[in-house]
Amino acid sequence: MGFDRRFTLVLAAWIAALFVALVGFIWSLETDGLAAARILAGLIVGAMGAGLWRHIDRTNRTIARFIEALGHGDFAARFDGHGGAGFAALGDAFNGAMRGLQAERDRSARELRYLEALVDDVPVALLTVDAAHGVAPANKAARRLFNRHDGVRPEDFAVYGATLAARLGGEGEAHQEVLILRMPGGPQRAIVRSASLERLGLHIRAVTVEPVQGALDTIEMAAQTDLVRVLTHEILNSLTPVTSLADTAATLLDAEPPDVPDARIAVTTLARRAEGLRHFIDSYRAVSHAPVLRRRRFAVAPFADELAKLFAAEWPAVPLTLEAQHDLALDADPDLLAQVLINLLRNAAQAALRGTSDAWVRLGFTNVGGHLWIEVEDSGAGVPANLRRDIFLPFFTTRAEGTGVGLNLARQVVVAHGGSIDIVDGDAGGALFRIIL
Repeated sequence: MGFDRRFTLVLAAWIAALFVALVGFIWSLETDGLAAARILAGLIVGAMGAGLWRHIDRTNRTIARFIEALGHGDFAARFDGHGGAGFAALGDAFNGAMRGLQAERDRSARELRYLEALVDDVPVALLTVDAAHGVAPANKAARRLFNRHDGVRPEDFAVYGATLAARLGGEGEAHQEVLILRMPGGPQRAIVRSASLERLGLHIRAVTVEPVQGALDTIEMAAQTDLVRVLTHEILNSLTPVTSLADTAATLLDAEPPDVPDARIAVTTLARRAEGLRHFIDSYRAVSHAPVLRRRRFAVAPFADELAKLFAAEWPAVPLTLEAQHDLALDADPDLLAQVLINLLRNAAQAALRGTSDAWVRLGFTNVGGHLWIEVEDSGAGVPANLRRDIFLPFFTTRAEGTGVGLNLARQVVVAHGGSIDIVDGDAGGALFRIIL
């Protein structure tokens, strides 16, 4: 990448002119009586030297102006290589690079505008907290939600709740929790999440506040409707024979003479049905109390082996396939989790025996993307799709001898661990219960 042709020719002409002027100046110095010629020759030499210097310095000044424009972020500037300036190829390369930088800046500006609009229109309130600027709303949702305070200090947000103000101030900082906000329409529960960021060397916390009272109310009403539906069904099923037996006993005792033996049988049956109703109510009380976890870290392999031994002792006729990696570990309550899996294995064994003659059950522990998947699969007929939503409801059961409590308690334990439980079709067509922790 050298000088362009025009620059070289002009440079050669200036050098030649300067050389001729120097020769003339030297000749005038050596010849007597040419004082005026000496002065004129000296001026010509100076002019040629100045012209040569200006021609050489022009490219330097062009490059300097170009780099100065670049330093000020003026990507629209172009390297002027015309009019005799040198480094034409370098100028073309500079101009190409500037066009690329300008296109990249335009693309980045468009992407930044999109991200700003996206953050501003996200329906979850976003707050930023830093030492220099305090607490500031970062989008429309935050400005609408937090519009009843003045100031940017965390304590200024105490009007929405002391706990929220404490979290914004960093006291007892939590990654995610549910807080109560004091809003004009009354207290509202909200999910508050926080994360740490670095911006230009400044530590910033991003805090999202998502009011969920409406969604929770809807879910609660749906759950209450389902629970009332199941409870009404079960209680009526229990009260119908009780009422009938009471009428029968009263009729037998009112007879002349009273039929005491048959009345005694009716009353005995009535007592037994009343005991069944009491057991049902006790089961409801058990479901209504959330489980208390005693978490600890333990290895999965010995835990799975113990479950397999318990299963083999209770169901010797049903083969159990155990799949568990030896390097897996779990942070959970081993007793509650074991009770959940024992119930699932028992249900699986019963379903397998009611299904085909080739009954089997599989218990698997797998690490999938950093989550522990626990699967209980059977060779039974599976669970119909229209019942999969209801089987985790309290007291819902499809078996005459079932109480409908086990799967609901299992779900409570899994949710208390921060996990999920679901039912899908197994590869062999049976039911597959999957717990993800």
